[in-house]
Amino acid sequence: MRLRRHFDHDDSTGIDLAPMLDFVLNLLIFFIITAVFVKELGLPVGRHGGGASGAATGKEAGSISVIVKDDGEVLVDSRVVDVRAVRANIERLHAQKPEWGVMVTAEQDATADLLVQVIDQIREGGVDNISFGTSSS
Repeated sequence: MRLRRHFDHDDSTGIDLAPMLDFVLNLLIFFIITAVFVKELGLPVGRHGGGASGAATGKEAGSISVIVKDDGEVLVDSRVVDVRAVRANIERLHAQKPEWGVMVTAEQDATADLLVQVIDQIREGGVDNISFGTSSS
């Protein structure tokens, strides 16, 4: 009869976690490095402060009115204009009253595309002081 030797092999049937940890750490390093290069774009919004700051300067406070309607019409100081003509109208009105800003009022169902086009035209017209509002109809 032959005697068998019993060897204690450490053959574990568990899962080896080392490759998975290497992979997760590589992903973590990748996302940390790429997060540095991501720039978030935004639109700077200035809100009117409550108080008597306009009366304290002694200037008459006012704003150029631009209304974006839900049917696609754009009104600059109560005149219907084409989107491409907003810049010229804003430049003309801003030359008359350079201290005034622009108040953009959009109706509730106005398209965002048209609103962005109007805001771009206003900025190209040389006005950076833009306020926003909404109307229900």
